[in-house]
Amino acid sequence: MDKETLLRQIENATLPPCPKRKDWRIGCVGAGFIMKECQLKAYRDMGFNPYGLTSLNRDISEAVAREYNIPHVYDTWQEMLADPDIEILDIATPPDAQVEIVREAVRHKHLRGILCQKPLAMSLEDAREVAALCEEAGIPMAVNSNMRYDQSMRALKYVLNQGLLGEPVLATIEMRAIPDWQAFLRNYDKLEIYSMGIHHVDIFRYLFGDPEEITAVCRTDPRTRFEHTDGITQVSYKYKNGMMATNLDDVWTWPEEPCAQDNYIRWRVDGTDGIARGTIGWHRYPEHCPSTLELACKAYPHEWLKPQWDTVWFPDAFRGTMGSLLCAVENGRTPEISGTDNIKTIACVEACYASIREKRTVTLDEILKR
Repeated sequence: MDKETLLRQIENATLPPCPKRKDWRIGCVGAGFIMKECQLKAYRDMGFNPYGLTSLNRDISEAVAREYNIPHVYDTWQEMLADPDIEILDIATPPDAQVEIVREAVRHKHLRGILCQKPLAMSLEDAREVAALCEEAGIPMAVNSNMRYDQSMRALKYVLNQGLLGEPVLATIEMRAIPDWQAFLRNYDKLEIYSMGIHHVDIFRYLFGDPEEITAVCRTDPRTRFEHTDGITQVSYKYKNGMMATNLDDVWTWPEEPCAQDNYIRWRVDGTDGIARGTIGWHRYPEHCPSTLELACKAYPHEWLKPQWDTVWFPDAFRGTMGSLLCAVENGRTPEISGTDNIKTIACVEACYASIREKRTVTLDEILKR
């Protein structure tokens, strides 16, 4: 196809899936940053229908409900689940709390779909239980793996599917950014890979499939004051065909004032027929900074193609996570980011920790067989 058509197709690939029916009544559990600043804003932008809200603090719930014109506030998630008008359950709680909520949720026949927060659970055993509970109840369940809906990642997936890079040889993500660790993370002995690195662990699966071997190393982060194992991490995937994918998550990256900053998130994929490279603008939130993609390939010689879009990962990608679930509910299909699929992402995370703990390369199969 001509260059202008290709650029238009790449740009269209970044658009979120949209269900025919937008007024599904969504019950939201949690009123923290992700729900308040990302999910609810994205839902309102898409014309979706957040119908009810609950959190651990009634005053906060009411304030968020007023901001987003949500008509119903509940004292507890149990009270919300008992409301037969709730059709879609949207959970944004610490991961260890999700198992209990899903155990109760699947008993309510009026629920048509569930969106769980990522990580789905803090162990492979719990992730399997959550996925099995929803499958046995016949309730489609998706995981909020929102980096899959970052615009540069959707565009890159299209480029890969079109074969413009040929056979992928090497993929890299280099993150030099400082996360704002949520308070509940202090309760876990596992930090960066389960909370931030899981995005990169999962996105490699989304782009290239399941790895054969996983190797990880880490050290603690000098800025993080509470006890933790993995602060700064590096993870490498090895695929059966020889391809490699690796991410470096540098959450230190800046020794603070008066040192000048050099924070960024860059990615690159080298293939036998082309190169794709780009940036991710998440770390500059709330500044409006769209992710980018640039493409050079044999099919379009001697130039870099640069599609454009104005949407950003935070909060716009959350249109896609809920939109894809609602489409699955409407069409009677398995969600693109299903709980069953996400079990392998959790297994990859557990392989990372096994590699760190045992100081060796770990196969994905040996983790899945546990």
